[in-house]
Amino acid sequence: MEYNKRVRLKDGRECHLRNGTEDDGRAVFDIFMKTHEQTDYLLSYPDENSFNPEEEGRFLKDKTDSPNAVEILAEVDGAVVGTAGIEPVGHKYKVRHRADFGISVDMSFWGLGIGRALTEACIDCAKEAGFLQLELSAVAENERALALYRSAGFTEYGRNPKGFRSRVSGYQEVVYMLLELGGDAEK
Repeated sequence: MEYNKRVRLKDGRECHLRNGTEDDGRAVFDIFMKTHEQTDYLLSYPDENSFNPEEEGRFLKDKTDSPNAVEILAEVDGAVVGTAGIEPVGHKYKVRHRADFGISVDMSFWGLGIGRALTEACIDCAKEAGFLQLELSAVAENERALALYRSAGFTEYGRNPKGFRSRVSGYQEVVYMLLELGGDAEK
């Protein structure tokens, strides 16, 4: 799935949102490693990354070639500063109406509107792909992220008090959220 849009950030700079390509493998690998070092709110630690830059490039190509999955890069001043993506929960009839959403942004770019722009881009892509429901999970302590998701229309549907086991702080409660996208119930 392809995506291409430019948005103005709160500090006046332009942010280019676009799907990743095979040539972006190194940049996306690097931003993955950086963002996963910066916060304990993401699913994994840098040492758990199962991709190298070449594999990351192939992953991005597969997402671009997919009719219902996407990985969107946020570029500011020519550098990748964040990523977000959607992918099907599954391909069986009972779950193929659902997509999973994930996002990460370099901490030095928080508060500029990149997270909102990436979230809105993924919502648009999920609708375009025909999904009826977009889902995510977030650490309960990550109040900034939860506020963003709520403002985008996501609602909480459950919590797991021991959803993550942090190397830093012990167990972290995970909040499960979803966004109803409407559309044809026969997807």
